[in-house]
Amino acid sequence: MYTEYYNLKEQPFRLTPDPRFLHLAAPHSVALNALLFSVVLRKGFAVFTGPVGCGKTTLVHTLLELLAQRRVNKTECASALIVNPTLGRDEFFELLIDEFEIQCKGSSKSQRLLALEKMFREVDRRDGTCVLFVDEAHLLSLELLEEIRLLSNVDTPKGKLLQVILSGQPELVSVLDQPETRALKQRIATRCQIRALSLAETRVYIAERLGSAGLAGPSPFSAASIDTIHLYAQGIPRLINLMCDGCLSIGVQTQRNRIESDIVHDAAAMLDLKEAPIEIGQTERLIIGKPFNTEQSQPSALDNLIKAMKQGLIEVRS
Repeated sequence: MYTEYYNLKEQPFRLTPDPRFLHLAAPHSVALNALLFSVVLRKGFAVFTGPVGCGKTTLVHTLLELLAQRRVNKTECASALIVNPTLGRDEFFELLIDEFEIQCKGSSKSQRLLALEKMFREVDRRDGTCVLFVDEAHLLSLELLEEIRLLSNVDTPKGKLLQVILSGQPELVSVLDQPETRALKQRIATRCQIRALSLAETRVYIAERLGSAGLAGPSPFSAASIDTIHLYAQGIPRLINLMCDGCLSIGVQTQRNRIESDIVHDAAAMLDLKEAPIEIGQTERLIIGKPFNTEQSQPSALDNLIKAMKQGLIEVRS
């Protein structure tokens, strides 16, 4: 295990969507802000897209944690998260009842719908709201998309009783552009997307992950190694995690205190990754080991919320 060798308290580059390791790069910050406003203002439907491995699931779990800790809205928020939407209609409602922790005496669709509506209205009477998160939403069938649309019909003059966030790969946009989903598409009040990280954002991302894992001293990664990692990972956080984890594993095996580009090339070969082509005019990419200004601007309200959320998670787990 490399954690002790590199003076880390835990593994910094695990693939689990742990909100403690959230890095708010510009696109992630904009998306999280948009999703928060969508829930708090009860806008109804929000659609959130991004390429594979860009951190969509981590952002969803972060939003769930913020709402659970009542960091954004001091009122109650009942939530349900569906991570595998390849379900039949009956399976979907069964899972929804379970996720919302509702007691339902029957198993028919009508009984489940009545139980859900009753819960939505009870939470609303306590000035709370209900949120349904669907991850991998591009895999939803047209039948389930229509059921979700009909489920969201329950509302009051104050706003929608059920907030729906559909998170998925870019193909989700094509799914929602079909004629069969035009009624749902008209209800989408919020749309946001995230992209891959830039080189500068990759540098900050790696530094923040190491800090969250307890690193107190200097980073084991040289500036040149991080730039090389970016060329292989192409700014995709999941690939950055895999690359960094591989580099640290090779580093401890070879007793290297400093991760240099040769180790990065070895880790990339193990993962069967190829360097992205350097685009003409991308000066930032061309200068390997270019110094990076790590001075931070004034934290935003969202930054402070995230900091408080992470501290709350640390206190719970300690």
